[in-house]
Amino acid sequence: MKIANLGGRLVIVITAGAVDVERASGGRFTADPQAVYERWTAFQQWADGADLSDAEPFDPALLLPPAPRPPQIFAIGLNYRQHAAESGLDLPSDPLVFTKFASCLTGAHSSIPVPPDGTADWEIELAVVIGIGARNVSADHAWEHVAGVAVAQDISERAIQFRGPAPQYSLGKSLPGYGPIGPWLVTPDELPNPDDLHMTCTLNGEEVQKTSTKDMILPVPQLISWLSALLPLLPGDLLFTGTPAGIGSAMNPPRFLEPGQTLISRIDGVGELRNPIVAADPA
Repeated sequence: MKIANLGGRLVIVITAGAVDVERASGGRFTADPQAVYERWTAFQQWADGADLSDAEPFDPALLLPPAPRPPQIFAIGLNYRQHAAESGLDLPSDPLVFTKFASCLTGAHSSIPVPPDGTADWEIELAVVIGIGARNVSADHAWEHVAGVAVAQDISERAIQFRGPAPQYSLGKSLPGYGPIGPWLVTPDELPNPDDLHMTCTLNGEEVQKTSTKDMILPVPQLISWLSALLPLLPGDLLFTGTPAGIGSAMNPPRFLEPGQTLISRIDGVGELRNPIVAADPA
């Protein structure tokens, strides 16, 4: 199943188009895309037998984040071996965890505003949304707690991220528009192997990142298990799982996002983000 946030309303996406959940369920489930995660099991049971014949074509430009107001956002750094190598850092034994602030989240076709002469970098990632709360969950059962996965970009303003005596990861990665996610949420049962998803990122048609999620140092089940041993994971929580090699700041010379470019991020079986880069408004 694919669910989406279409202009602020929860929909199920099928080949024929989008089905409005509130209307199709007779009001049993609200139009709020975030609210569905609190009732995830009941929603899945309803959707399995729902009449989806009222699907309508839709404009992909209206697709917003499928989890627009997550209670918690976890982001993982250095979770691909080649990315750790290009960063000149040792492989972590435990996840490197930071957060992104929810105000940065934006849609699958939304513009990404970057400062003039800035250092905005791209980072394609697999995003995971929790559907059933998790506490002290084993890796073997971790996928059972996942509502679905989406494509994400952890856009990072490097000058802010590494400014000062200590890194400011969360601030540098949370400017407006620095969290594109979507185009929809795909439930794990739709994927032949949710631990082996091929991903590519292109900038103006040039491939800059390419790998599979099977190359993660700590795969999704281990991340969920590790995090849930420390604190509860809540329905609707969002997890950015790390980026592979190919970021602009590791290139020689470094490259950064510029207005007029188009960033395309794709994960096979999940979907595609297509984000134009624009100039940020002056402060």
